[in-house]
Amino acid sequence: MEEMKLESILLPGMSGERPVVIAGPCSAETEEQVMEAARSLSGKGIKVFRAGIWKPRTKPGGFEGIGTQGLRWLKRVKEETGMYVITEVATRDHVFEALKAGVDMLWVGARTSANPFAVQELADALKGADIPVLIKNPVNPDLDLWIGAIQRFHGAGLRRLGVIHRGFSSYDKKIYRNLPLWHIPIELRRRYPDLPIICDPSHIGGKRELIAPLSQQAMDLNFDGLIVESHCRPDEAWSDAAQQITPDVLDYVLSLLVIRNSTRTTENLTVLRRQIDAVDENLLELLARRMRISREIGIYKKEHNMPILQTPRYNEILENRTKAAAAMDLNAEFIEKLLKLIHEESAAQQMIVINK
Repeated sequence: MEEMKLESILLPGMSGERPVVIAGPCSAETEEQVMEAARSLSGKGIKVFRAGIWKPRTKPGGFEGIGTQGLRWLKRVKEETGMYVITEVATRDHVFEALKAGVDMLWVGARTSANPFAVQELADALKGADIPVLIKNPVNPDLDLWIGAIQRFHGAGLRRLGVIHRGFSSYDKKIYRNLPLWHIPIELRRRYPDLPIICDPSHIGGKRELIAPLSQQAMDLNFDGLIVESHCRPDEAWSDAAQQITPDVLDYVLSLLVIRNSTRTTENLTVLRRQIDAVDENLLELLARRMRISREIGIYKKEHNMPILQTPRYNEILENRTKAAAAMDLNAEFIEKLLKLIHEESAAQQMIVINK
């Protein structure tokens, strides 16, 4: 898949300078809302306008998109502002309708990219089309599944391909709406150094105040661009209101970005430090999950009148984990200290539960 480069997804007049920015509301709600957002974003220099026409919602009953009529609004955006337009497609019919309406770029959503049957249907529908397609990571953290989706489009003859990193779903409570798990797109870049990677800080963060730091982190990791949800009145948005920002705020966020002239090698200190940041975030998420399980164990012990300290189990953990650590070239003494601290906190969490 060596043909896929940033230049391949750029349209005439788009700069290849980082970051390539795609922006617009989560959903096309009304013609007036679409045009107001487009005019404002165009005035800020944004070249590509995004808006969801068909919205796959987790549960029925929510706003599931305005449908095909919204494509006429995107066409009007092109005519009146000169912007390019991009929307999500999830079915063969979506592809046909979008191409017929002159949509310039397409993206494939996380729920769709997780389904090889759906991906193949889209790839077959797009055979012969000369259009940039951006593929979001699957909802679950499976790099091979993500690569498989890319390969299906590539196998259908599409060469103007890129990916969108929007984070990964998780059951546990967390800082982000979707876990960044930066090591996954980093590994994707290692395997395909020229593949364009766009970051979606809106979906990763889930909260507008996280868009700026996530955008900077993406730039520090040498991502090629950003796709940001921007609405003129975010609090009134019909979908994902909490993660949208106004065009003025977007302009401010972009003005603060520091774009470093770094290479794509892991020898770059900034990139290495950002990888450390990503690993630390994962460690915190895992510790939070472990403490949740500890509290559930505390409930079980309370219901069955069991003591908190189970010495044989504790000894088993120390022995097995230190052996596993040694096999991973980790310092056994350090791991033993770490495990003791974690065990102490787990016992404290269980004590809180039992004494309630």
